[in-house]
Amino acid sequence: MALVTTTEMFKKAYDGGYAIGAFNVNNMEIVQAITEAAGELNSPVILQVSAGARKYANHTYLTKLVEAAIIENPNIPIALHLDHGADFEICKSCIDGGFTSVMIDGSKYPFQENIELTRKVVEYAHAHGVVVEAELGKLAGIEDDVNVSAEDSSYTQPDEVEEFVTKTGVDSLAIAIGTSHGAYKFKPGTKPQLRFDILHEIEQRIPGFPIVLHGASSVPQEYVKIINEHGGALKDAIGVPEDQLREAARSAVCKINIDSDLRLGLTAGVREVLSEHPDYFDPRQYLTVGRANVKAVVAHKIKEVLGSEGKA
Repeated sequence: MALVTTTEMFKKAYDGGYAIGAFNVNNMEIVQAITEAAGELNSPVILQVSAGARKYANHTYLTKLVEAAIIENPNIPIALHLDHGADFEICKSCIDGGFTSVMIDGSKYPFQENIELTRKVVEYAHAHGVVVEAELGKLAGIEDDVNVSAEDSSYTQPDEVEEFVTKTGVDSLAIAIGTSHGAYKFKPGTKPQLRFDILHEIEQRIPGFPIVLHGASSVPQEYVKIINEHGGALKDAIGVPEDQLREAARSAVCKINIDSDLRLGLTAGVREVLSEHPDYFDPRQYLTVGRANVKAVVAHKIKEVLGSEGKA
């Protein structure tokens, strides 16, 4: 099976009350872990690449790793997505370079400028058979080149979504309802609560339209504990409750982005092995454990959060 767009994935997810996991990839081990878990659970999956990942691993290396994953997992739909494209040029580069989906993030611009930029990307992408995700509202937090303070964050305004979708022709929309990028999403002692009232109003205004949640890692405390017990210093790392993400997946949310949880699992495995075996110097010895942790994270998300098991 060749790379696919997210169009059919999202239609099935919307109608079926589940979401597709969009997992960020940076290297071979992460690509392997994600696609092996998805393949074994017969789940569609989105592999997404940030600007930081392209700088780190190189566009060509990443796309070739994804091609290898398709060969190894021929029975599941896999989409390759650009996460947080900052401008038209990077979106064009990924469209021309084999991606099947791109995100143009114009959320930092005024509403009309966001529309104009998004429409420009949509016109080019659709002419090349590629789908486009855009964003309304601003998520707080830090992820690669995206850095938005709590003061500058803002919820998506439901009264803007219909005009935005209509004027841009975009295929899916990322909204801000209380998720946040990174591992330090919320203050200690607070109870994170997604704004389902905003989500449901958006559903009513653009029925049948696929919604995306960014910053949806839950920050597994078992991995935070392992990291801290083996030389790490992750203080007060708190994520989005998984029961709220599952509720979102039953609604119009068709794509849920997960990155930090993968990083935590990988780092926990590496730190644990090197701490317990200070004589090790072969990367395969510690990356094998880190990769297994990432695979376990993805399998858990597919089964317990996304509800996409068996949906390929």
